[in-house]
Amino acid sequence: MADSAFQIQFRQEFIAQFEQGQSWLRNVCTTEAVIKGNQAMFLVAGSGGATAVTRGLNGNIPPRVDSLTQVPATLVEWHDKPQRTEFNIFASQGDGRRIMQMSTVKVMNRKIDQDILGALSGASSSLGPAQAMTLALATRALAHLDLQDVDTTEEDNMFFVGSPAMRAYLMQIPEFQKAEYVEIKPLAGPARRFRRWAGFNWIFHPHVPNVGTANEQCFAFHRSAVGHAVNTGEMDVRAGYNEENAYYWARSSIFMGSALLQNAGVVVVSHDGSKYT
Repeated sequence: MADSAFQIQFRQEFIAQFEQGQSWLRNVCTTEAVIKGNQAMFLVAGSGGATAVTRGLNGNIPPRVDSLTQVPATLVEWHDKPQRTEFNIFASQGDGRRIMQMSTVKVMNRKIDQDILGALSGASSSLGPAQAMTLALATRALAHLDLQDVDTTEEDNMFFVGSPAMRAYLMQIPEFQKAEYVEIKPLAGPARRFRRWAGFNWIFHPHVPNVGTANEQCFAFHRSAVGHAVNTGEMDVRAGYNEENAYYWARSSIFMGSALLQNAGVVVVSHDGSKYT
């Protein structure tokens, strides 16, 4: 016969699982709200690299046409719908309905970033074989975009999406740490998702292609190089109860699409992040 009867205390407040819960890339794109239709058409306009001309022998100024390129972003519907029976909610630990509502929004925000990363992955320009992050690699990316006539002086529109391993290397670069070179001290205070340094706004994303490998795909780009279209009103989040079958549900839905607008405005930076896997 046991001489004790231990009691187990179940905490009613749930602890959120470690997972990306918001979109970090939607605000770095050229965005468009679609009122109707399954495509958003972005117009990329310019001179096409034209040069000035002098008057012809006949006294007339030679005419030219502007370069007008229409780039479509095709919208696709994406959904997530967790569902639990009434008894499951009643008998389980924690606020089951709130858990469903929170988790479905996180799933959709991750999908937004995956869609944008997919568009960036379509860029054909790169800096060559993968290597560990250095100051020279950052300045090479900036110089590469300069050579493509990208206006790199528009610092609010310049972004570098790197991996957690890339941030680890950057933290060891003196120019990234010292107050003489940066506005925000990276070794003081909490880890931050955005930093401004070396001409870029840096975003360290845990889901860049091939993350944690010897060939991570990171991206340096101008905002005008990638477009993201979404249905008017953006994400639709709903929750309810089905009386006939006695179950609770939560649903998030979004119609969206991303497109590479200007290949010249994106450079793929292959990074060796295997040391910090």
